[in-house]
Amino acid sequence: MAGVPAATKQFNKVAVHLAGHRIMPLWAVLRHRGRKSGKTYATPVTVIPTETTFVIGLPWGRGTDWVRNVRAAGGCTISWKGVDYTCTAPTFVGKDVALKAARGLTRRMLQRGSFPPGFIQLDRHPARPERS
Repeated sequence: MAGVPAATKQFNKVAVHLAGHRIMPLWAVLRHRGRKSGKTYATPVTVIPTETTFVIGLPWGRGTDWVRNVRAAGGCTISWKGVDYTCTAPTFVGKDVALKAARGLTRRMLQRGSFPPGFIQLDRHPARPERS
């Protein structure tokens, strides 16, 4: 991950095991494929859900590997609250979109803080189970 502190990389190794479950409703696991390597990656992210989208803050900016991979592929899979979602149409959006989507404590934090520097929004659809 470009520009991401080493401590964050270590934290992500633990967080990816907690994220995506019902007990951690703000966290999700974003699965994406490397643009060059083709390798599958799992990245913990904080999501702001709406009925049809996920809005994700970009604390390290638009140039992180996961953001570049998702944009290059045109989407990803997100596991949130025990459900897998196929996510498409990655679009950079402003704080106004995040504030409109956010509720409760998340909204108050966004109103008071100047973080993160940007957001990405993804359309979400429940993933269809694979058929054998």
